[in-house]
Amino acid sequence: MSDIAVPDKTDAVPDNTQADQLPRPTPGHFGRFIDSDLFYSFRRSRITMVAAVVTLLFFLLALFAPLLAVQNPFDPAQLQLMNSRIEPLWLADGQSPYLLGTDEQGRDVLSAILYGLRISIVVGVLGVMLSGALGILLGLIAGYFGGRIDGLIMRIADVQLTFPAILIALLVNGIAKSVFGNRLDSMSMLVVLVLAIGLSFWVQYARTVRGSVLVEKNKDYVAAAQLIGLPAPVIMLRHVLPNTTGPILVIATINLALAIITEATLSFVGAGMPDTMPSLGTLIRIGNNYLFSGEWWIVAFPGLALAALILSINLLGDWLRDALNPKLR
Repeated sequence: MSDIAVPDKTDAVPDNTQADQLPRPTPGHFGRFIDSDLFYSFRRSRITMVAAVVTLLFFLLALFAPLLAVQNPFDPAQLQLMNSRIEPLWLADGQSPYLLGTDEQGRDVLSAILYGLRISIVVGVLGVMLSGALGILLGLIAGYFGGRIDGLIMRIADVQLTFPAILIALLVNGIAKSVFGNRLDSMSMLVVLVLAIGLSFWVQYARTVRGSVLVEKNKDYVAAAQLIGLPAPVIMLRHVLPNTTGPILVIATINLALAIITEATLSFVGAGMPDTMPSLGTLIRIGNNYLFSGEWWIVAFPGLALAALILSINLLGDWLRDALNPKLR
């Protein structure tokens, strides 16, 4: 009788020790963002999600304005005075394709809003970028070096804080017009607005970054970087600045809404974009002249668009401030 080999039961059990020891793939930047507390807080807030969708919608409308608009409101050849002051499409005297009616120059109000969004958003974004770059640079210098440099920069910031931002913007705008006079065209006026807004909002960045740098520069990683001989600009930009990005993002989001409002205010009082290249503020100023004559749509729809844009950005800024605050987690 031949011996029958009995299989060992231990051989039937798979050995998972080697599989457990295999290194797991590290998630990418997108995967870490999905698993982060910031995205979890975003998903839990329906108001924030709606505000993000509205903000993204406005940016997309501004980006694809030439494809969506029925006319180019900046091109006088496409405007006809015979089509001026037409009511919105759903009213009795409405005409196609003017969904929101026309203004006194025959411009389609919806097309003017789409192109005006582009001007307002471009001025706001560039103004925030300029003010952020200037304020972050001065804040890093003041906080890292201290001494007289710190005192000089902070005293300049204190003096500017005594004046409202709109007055600083009006001052810069007035100086530019007095120097260049009638040589300022539409694009030059846009550059002046960006410069005026950038010089009006740098103080918040500088003070916030300075406070963060004063805390960070006393930590061990800064001392180690100094010990190995890294130059001060490298330490400030590569090591200290990344630890101050949270407050900077909050200020930038809130200041974007303030920059758009400032541009609209300057255009409303006649110190901003001209009538030939109107922003939302210019459209509101033009429509305000016809409000009491019955053509309410000329001012109502640009005003609603501006209010919705500012409200959505402010809601995003409020959520970002709460989400990045460790005391509220």
